[in-house]
Amino acid sequence: MRTGPPRAHPQRSALLTAGAAALATVAALALPQSAGAAESSPVGFGAGTTGGGSASAVTVSTLSSFKSAVSGSTAKVVKVSGLIPLSGQVDIGSNTTVLGVGSSSGFTGGGLRLKNATNVVVRNLNISKAVGTDAITVQKSTKVWIDHNSLSSDRDHGKDYYDGLVDITHASDFVTVSWNTFKNHYKGSLVGHSDNNASEDTGHLRVTYHHNWFDNVNSRIPSLRFGTGHFYDNYVVGAETAVHSRMGAQMFVQNNVFRSTQVAVTTERDSDEDGYANLSGNDLGGAATEISQVGTFTSPPYGYTAEPASSVVASVTAGAGAGKL
Repeated sequence: MRTGPPRAHPQRSALLTAGAAALATVAALALPQSAGAAESSPVGFGAGTTGGGSASAVTVSTLSSFKSAVSGSTAKVVKVSGLIPLSGQVDIGSNTTVLGVGSSSGFTGGGLRLKNATNVVVRNLNISKAVGTDAITVQKSTKVWIDHNSLSSDRDHGKDYYDGLVDITHASDFVTVSWNTFKNHYKGSLVGHSDNNASEDTGHLRVTYHHNWFDNVNSRIPSLRFGTGHFYDNYVVGAETAVHSRMGAQMFVQNNVFRSTQVAVTTERDSDEDGYANLSGNDLGGAATEISQVGTFTSPPYGYTAEPASSVVASVTAGAGAGKL
């Protein structure tokens, strides 16, 4: 199924339309989430992630104290007060909650890495201009909740000057990315780093994105290889290519709003194999779609509440980002 203006480099003429039309009747669950709602626990594939739980919180305001506080796997809650400059990334240990204080705390110049970690919560942080790396990297990690953060760079440099804002790779699994702002960036969120990593990634990379605001992000909103993605109630403005399913990935794209976007969803670019996508209830705003394969993923294996596309812009612009908890 392809809609919208012709592609500059068309790849195929046999397009599947009947399946997508039938799937458009998949209904969102009732009772939309209120604007600015802040869950006490994650919804989606990351459900059950608790981070440091009820551990006593420690507040840090320097890079050295932050690095010390987030190391190790004992349960811990680390509050970040103020904007801390850093270069490169800081590794976050398992069973950790990292929580920004107020609306303007976080990091600039670098980012956070979750590697071989489990049960990590990252909330209410401003992370900007992570030069040469990701704002948040998730590698070989499970049970992750990335929520209510403001992630940004600029588009004054080339597309590789910064890397991703949230990249999830190397068989990471059970991740929810919710109520974040992604702004002024080229490569938003990559899930699955390589076409050649099937042996590690297949059966993993299960990620939910909901109520995020992607504003002036060029592409990878998200780009998913091999895994299973649920993308619902997000607001996308100013993208060249938004949702990209490839290398057999399954994407369910539900009740999102796209504005000033060239291609809302594609399954057929830049990889050795196409992906799969199902669309339901979206407001494409005139954006094209390129659906070469209609997939089978239409019923996520968890409870959730999807609001209709008609209320998404109001909810997301009021509730997404740091300072909204």
